[in-house]
Amino acid sequence: MSKTMTKYQLDHFRDKVKRQFNPMIDEQELLVKQYKTEATDKAVDKLSKKIGADKIIAKFRQAEKMLDEARATALTFFEKKKPKDAELNYEFRRHKGNSIRDNELSLRDCEDQLREWASELAQREIERRPEGKKLKDLKDLKVKALDVVMESGTPDSLAIALDQVSKKIGLRWNTDVQALPNFKQAS
Repeated sequence: MSKTMTKYQLDHFRDKVKRQFNPMIDEQELLVKQYKTEATDKAVDKLSKKIGADKIIAKFRQAEKMLDEARATALTFFEKKKPKDAELNYEFRRHKGNSIRDNELSLRDCEDQLREWASELAQREIERRPEGKKLKDLKDLKVKALDVVMESGTPDSLAIALDQVSKKIGLRWNTDVQALPNFKQAS
């Protein structure tokens, strides 16, 4: 007679699937993240040149440098020329910390947009690399294992099915715990 599983058994099996797959997925994600960072850095320069943004950003960088110098000169001038017991108005105090107005486009905004676009291109490129493919395969196998848990009828058939899925990542579902070398059983 087949025995149906309880909610607690299903939870146990789901948790065990996660314990098996998550460390491998996390490790692969770290590896992929490293490649993505490198690929994004390279893609920013290539994309910038390809779409002509490199010239605009260089002009923008130069203009912001000149603007920063002009701001600093103006701030110094007005600081020196103000009466001793007078305060500069709010706009001068606000620019003292080198912040820019909220509604102005900054060089940082442009560079961030380029980086975002380059990151998307790099992600697509990574998915074609062996590291990205392995990550996708691990995630797919984890989903498959979780599906097996939810679709299985009995604990025995589930353990057999999960063993088959676990073999694909080089693990066994039912592993024996070995005794510690210094552990002596009481006689």
